[in-house]
Amino acid sequence: MPKLRKNRIREERIHNEVIVDAYGPEEQALGWYYYLENKIQFPFSARCMAAEVVSPLRKGETVEVRSLAPDSCAHDMLVLIRWHGRNVAVPLSQLTATEADESTVEAINDWHYWLAQGYCF
Repeated sequence: MPKLRKNRIREERIHNEVIVDAYGPEEQALGWYYYLENKIQFPFSARCMAAEVVSPLRKGETVEVRSLAPDSCAHDMLVLIRWHGRNVAVPLSQLTATEADESTVEAINDWHYWLAQGYCF
C-alpha cells in the first residue's frame, strides 16, 4: 500500500477510539478488532484490490464479507467471506467496500490508512 499523506482527523480518531489505552502490540490489535467489530455492519459487499499470497482472492473479485474472523488479530485483521461455497478468512487490507454504510467504509478506510502509514502491532 502506498503511504498516504497524514490525515489529522483520522490520526486523532484512531488514537482516541482505537489505541487510546493500548500499552503494547497485543492491546493495539485488540483495540483494532473491537473498533472494527463495533463500526462495521455485516454483511457487506467488497472487491479485492490486490492479490495476496495468503488469500485465494484475485484482484477485482467481488465477495460478501460476513464477519470478522474470530481470534485472528495477531498480525492482520481477517474477515470471513463466502468463497466457492466455503467460509474463508482473508485480510481486510486487500478489500474495499463496494456496498456498505458510511460507518463501515470509514472503519475500513481507517484500517487501510493505518497500514499505509507503516504502523503495525
